[in-house]
Amino acid sequence: MSKTMENLAAAFAGESQARNKYTFFAEVARQEGYHYIAKIFEETAFNEMQHAKDHFKKMGGLGDTIANLKEAIDGEDYETVTMYPDFAKEAENEGDKEAARLFIQVGKVEAEHRERYKKILEMVENGTVYKRDEPIAWKCGICGYIVEAKEPPKKCPSCQYPQEYYEPACMVF
Repeated sequence: MSKTMENLAAAFAGESQARNKYTFFAEVARQEGYHYIAKIFEETAFNEMQHAKDHFKKMGGLGDTIANLKEAIDGEDYETVTMYPDFAKEAENEGDKEAARLFIQVGKVEAEHRERYKKILEMVENGTVYKRDEPIAWKCGICGYIVEAKEPPKKCPSCQYPQEYYEPACMVF
């Protein structure tokens, strides 16, 4: 790997961490009544995300949706199978039971992420993202219009946005 690629990877990691930190800092500022300061943290976090995206793109990190889903599956699998179990063992060996518990629980969430991405990948590859065998409730992500059907309309009858803005409606409360 060239030094430039190493620098891009380091810059991507740094900007990504800064974005998250500033988002967390904004929450604290807002809780303490500093809404203007929270806005500044959030604006800066957005800027950092854009910087990270530029570095990631330059590194060749963005593919099409299928490639991105496959990479996401691989990442979640690594976290599930290797990273979090190893971290939990190390924490346990060091006597930090709370950190070990956290690593184990987060690892379970990562497994769910992996399975969700696998299901979505299958749907994209099979052309069934907007098709179901049985009618379901589809919700327009723009105006909230809900239709019961095997697939959403090509255009929302309410706001006229295209089918790509529809998603399965979650009706469980």
